[in-house]
Amino acid sequence: MAVPLRRELQSPVRFADYSLALTAVLISLIGVAMNYSATWRILEFNGSDGATYAKRQAIFVMAGAMVMIVSAAFNYRSLRSLANTAYLLSLAALIGVLFVGVERNGARAWFEVPGLPFQLQPSEFAKVTVILALAAFVATHESYLRLSTLVNAFLLIAVPLGLIYRQPDLGTMLVFVSIGMGMLLISGAQVKHIVITSMLGIIAIFLLLNLDELGGPSLLRQTQENRLTAFLDPEYDPQGASYNLRQSEIAIGAGGVKGQGWLKGSQTNLNLVPEQKTDFIFTALGEEFGFLGSSTLLLLYAYLLARIWWIARTSSDLFGSFICVGVLSMFAFQIFQNVGMTMGIMPITGIPLPFMSHGGSSTVVAFLSIGLVVNVGARRYGGH
Repeated sequence: MAVPLRRELQSPVRFADYSLALTAVLISLIGVAMNYSATWRILEFNGSDGATYAKRQAIFVMAGAMVMIVSAAFNYRSLRSLANTAYLLSLAALIGVLFVGVERNGARAWFEVPGLPFQLQPSEFAKVTVILALAAFVATHESYLRLSTLVNAFLLIAVPLGLIYRQPDLGTMLVFVSIGMGMLLISGAQVKHIVITSMLGIIAIFLLLNLDELGGPSLLRQTQENRLTAFLDPEYDPQGASYNLRQSEIAIGAGGVKGQGWLKGSQTNLNLVPEQKTDFIFTALGEEFGFLGSSTLLLLYAYLLARIWWIARTSSDLFGSFICVGVLSMFAFQIFQNVGMTMGIMPITGIPLPFMSHGGSSTVVAFLSIGLVVNVGARRYGGH
C-alpha cells in the first residue's frame, strides 16, 4: 500500500499524459499548414494576404492550447457538481442562437461577436456540457442502468438535439447521437434496451426526414437532401450535388503515394474542392502528401484515440472514465465521418475534422476536450 500512497501525495503534474497533449498540438500545426495550402492561391488571386486563414487558424490553435492547459490544471471532480448548470447554460445558448444568431449556409447556428473576425457556435461547446452532464448522471448509477434511468439519460441528449434540429444542423446532431450511444454502452446499459431505443431512434429519424411530405418542416436543407442522394447515386447531378465528392476523390487520388508536394496540389491551387479549408481539409493533405502523409495523420489520430481509451480505463472514478468515453466517442465519429466522406464511403455532412478544419469554436472545443482527458489521467491516483 506504500507505493499507491506515495503516488497519491505526489503532484498530478507528474502523471499527466503530455504525449496526448503534444499529439493534439502536432495535428493542429499540420492543420494550420493545410489551411494555408488550401487558401493561399485564391486569396492572393483576389489581392488579399495569402496567409489570412492560416494566421486566423494559428490564433485559434494558440487560444485552444491555453484552454487545454487551464482545463487540465484544476481537479475535474469539481465539475461534477457544476455539470447541470453548464448543461442548462448551453441550452440557453442554443435557444438564444435561434433568435439572434446569424445564418450561414441555411443554418442559424452562430453568434456574431462585434469587432471580432470569428463567430461562436454554441452547439460545439454544448458537446462538452452534454458529456459532463451525462457522465455525472450515469456515474451515480454505478455500472448498471435500468430502462427508466436510460430514458432519463436519453432525455439529456434529446433536448439539445431538438434545439439543434431547429437550426438545422444534421452533422452536429449525429455527433451528439454518437456521444450518447458511446457513453451509454460503456455505462452498463443493457443491450436489449440499446437495441430497442436504437430502433425507436431510427423510426424517429425516418419520420423527421419525411416531415415535409407529412406537412411539417423538413429536417434537411435542400443541399443536404441532394448530398444524401448523391451519396446513394454517384451519377446524380455531377455538376451540383456530386461535384464536391468527385473533386474530393480526384484530389486524393492525384496525391498517389508521396503526394505532389506542399503548395503544389493542382486541385487545391485551382480551388476546385469546395469548402476545402473546413469540411474537406483532408483532401489538401491527401493531394499534397499522398498516401504516406494521409496515413501519418491517421496514425496520429489512432494514437490520440488509444491514449484517451487508456486513460478512460485507468481513471480513479466513473465520472472521469465517462468523460473520456464521451470525448473518445465524439472524436472517433468525427474523424471517421469526415475522412470517410472525402473518400465517398460516408455521406457528406458539415462535420469538422478535429484540430484540422478551419474554425474557432471547433478548435477550442477539441483542445478543451483533450485538456479534460489529460486532467482525468493526471489524477488517476487520486491527486488533487
